[in-house]
Amino acid sequence: MDFLSRFTMTGLEFLSTLFIFAVGVFVLAVIAMYVMDVSQSKDAVRHNYPVVGRFRELFTRLGEFFRQYFFALDREEMPFNRAEREWIYKSAKGHNNTAPFGSTRNINLVGTPIFVNCAFPKLSEEATDPPPVEFGPYTLNPYHAASIINISAMSYGSLSKPAVQALSRGAGIAKCFMDTGEGGLSPYHLEGGCDIVFEIGTAKYGVRTKDGALDKDKLADIAAKPEVKMIEIKLAQGAKPGKGGLLPAAKVTKEIAKIRGIPAGNASISPNRHPEIDSVDDLLDFVERVRNVSKLPTGFKTVLGAYGWVDELCDAIERRGVENAPDFITLDGGEGGTGAAPMSLMDNVGLSIKQALPMLDNILRRRGLRDRIKLIAAGKLVTPAEVAWAYCAGADVVNTARGFMFSIGCIQALRCHTNNCPTGVTTHKKSLQGGLDPQVKSKRVASYVEKMRKDVAMIAHSCGAPHARALNGNHVRIVQEDGSSVPLVELCERLRPMAPEEYR
Repeated sequence: MDFLSRFTMTGLEFLSTLFIFAVGVFVLAVIAMYVMDVSQSKDAVRHNYPVVGRFRELFTRLGEFFRQYFFALDREEMPFNRAEREWIYKSAKGHNNTAPFGSTRNINLVGTPIFVNCAFPKLSEEATDPPPVEFGPYTLNPYHAASIINISAMSYGSLSKPAVQALSRGAGIAKCFMDTGEGGLSPYHLEGGCDIVFEIGTAKYGVRTKDGALDKDKLADIAAKPEVKMIEIKLAQGAKPGKGGLLPAAKVTKEIAKIRGIPAGNASISPNRHPEIDSVDDLLDFVERVRNVSKLPTGFKTVLGAYGWVDELCDAIERRGVENAPDFITLDGGEGGTGAAPMSLMDNVGLSIKQALPMLDNILRRRGLRDRIKLIAAGKLVTPAEVAWAYCAGADVVNTARGFMFSIGCIQALRCHTNNCPTGVTTHKKSLQGGLDPQVKSKRVASYVEKMRKDVAMIAHSCGAPHARALNGNHVRIVQEDGSSVPLVELCERLRPMAPEEYR
């Protein structure tokens, strides 16, 4: 009994000593922080409120997470609200995403699209599959794109290896195409056997010479791969028009550097435009140069701001002949996403897809080139209503990037640029990639595509159209400031860009 008593007392004494030691360390730490805070002048809050002021930065960082999970309503979060994300998550997992009671969406907000259901909608047996869109009728290898939704430009580097693998395999299952982004063609893009659109960015990663010019031999090698169906020349992207791509040094691994043709460990910064392209004639020359080497349909990606140059482009095409026109234009809206961009560009530069797509469609129709030049629309088009709107507004094909990121597990943690993505989608840290199994996530990619096709078709059938590509500007109305709505086709006429003689 005496032995047990001595043992118990010894244990209590140890715990007491440990507690006193911990308190002492805590007090010393507080004193050290106090001294550091009052003796520095870089942070006024910490200087004036030592120790306590440190919590401000902590709460600021934690605030976005608390808002996302506890305080923000389903329809008010940015850039994508909870309702949008949940639709994608459920669709990707193959879950039922029907909802009860009534819509939580405020349909009276200015700009809200309201699809015009007809009195006698299409029966299921009357519905048809959307016809494929032909790209590059004057090339040796025209491409026929069947899918109404495809994977928009996301580079290997910006995305992780398992993310690219999952997207490639999922696209192969779903029979949609995948855009490589400007980071070059990796082996992981080819794994799934899907159709590939190869993007040539301003730094020409993957097809560059040592001094950054276009290497025709490298381009020919890539174009010869059976998976590569089209070439896209990137002029600008929605999140940062007028600025080139940026991949932080922490994400430029040896493998990524080799694929891009740049040194490892250094930030990958693209020029803000192609040095060879400084006019519409230069653009057509470069398109023709790439097309002649690749023998594939070739177009360009841009963001609409100023639009007078589009008429000048049409003038140049008329002089040269329609066979010299770009085979397509990928139009990115100012709301488009990226792994890293200056906020001043992301928030303030470039027209949204809601304005730009009808305008570009109108210009090409007015100039008689709409059938020749196909339009691929991108920019925050992640749900069926947004995709259906794009077809009403003139798109031939719709791309999305962030919709597919959500489908493979993205939680909108907004850490893409830090190499610390908690779901493994945009990080190259092996420790964070373990939960992203390409085999599992590829099925979710395919499920998202199938659900998107089904729901867009459902909207089209409700409007009396047999398929998504039969939708037009009469099938949707846009809510105005006075609460009324007008047909998109009428609104497009109001937004009609001036002819050159009107603004010069």
